[in-house]
Amino acid sequence: MDTPQNDPQWERKLLEKIALSTLQEQRARRRWGIFFKLAGLAYLIAVLVIVLDLGGSEKLAEGRHTALIYLRGTIEESGEASAEKLVNALQSAFDDKGTAGVILRINSPGGSPVQAGIVHDEIRRLRAKHADIPLYVVVEDLCASGGYYVAAAADRIYVDKASIVGSIGVLMDGFGFTGSMEKLGVERRLLTAGDNKGFLDPFSPQDEKQKLHARALLGEIHKQFIDVVRQGRGARLKETPEMFSGLMWTGSQSVELGLADGFGTVDSVARDVIKAEKILDYSVKENIAERFAKRFGADVARQLTLRLLGGEQLTLR
Repeated sequence: MDTPQNDPQWERKLLEKIALSTLQEQRARRRWGIFFKLAGLAYLIAVLVIVLDLGGSEKLAEGRHTALIYLRGTIEESGEASAEKLVNALQSAFDDKGTAGVILRINSPGGSPVQAGIVHDEIRRLRAKHADIPLYVVVEDLCASGGYYVAAAADRIYVDKASIVGSIGVLMDGFGFTGSMEKLGVERRLLTAGDNKGFLDPFSPQDEKQKLHARALLGEIHKQFIDVVRQGRGARLKETPEMFSGLMWTGSQSVELGLADGFGTVDSVARDVIKAEKILDYSVKENIAERFAKRFGADVARQLTLRLLGGEQLTLR
């Protein structure tokens, strides 16, 4: 072992050890300092997100006003345009004593007939309960199928001349893989308890009786859709043989056909029809968890799983 007596470099080595130890200690303190700063920042951001992004409406003022609710995208149970969110927004808007009128701003290709039906029926219930508060629909780019199912409950429908309106029909879509399976040498082994339990299974040849039953289901729901439109539009509707065929029309054509009442925007309807220029948004916003799920494709995964398991989707679009 080297000692100060037989090692002339002992002082230098001792200083190097002290310097290295000090440097390591400083690095450790710096790392912990950065960790605690980041943890504190993350905590602050989380608190701000919880406070500012819990979802819900964005009412900012009181007094006489026009209540605005946005129906955007596909109408589905797990989406932004779910019946639960729209019904909550509608109830809040109609229950507010300052609401002079409600505008439902629609930009939707349609979606679930059940979800659309729930919203439609709730609009009619609220209009009966609050007879002095009108509800108008303002169509942006698209108000098709399930979107129009909802719109038919409004007192009036306003469009842009280039809006797309209509598609009064129902579809059930899926895939058939039997040809591909034969080419790949794959055999389908489906065991069921109940002759029709494998209803429209995409991996089996299409059964004619099941096909006819599916058409009967579609026909019944289509009839419900037609009845809703006739009831909502009344004498304004100028029916043609193609009106309920699933076709769509421009905003200008929809006014001529009685599917809409005139041209207007959210601002013009609030100002000129409701006579309450101040607009308050009652739309229920997505919270951070819902946006996070969408960002990572939760809806895509759900649809893919549905397809792979042979599920058929019934939609108004």
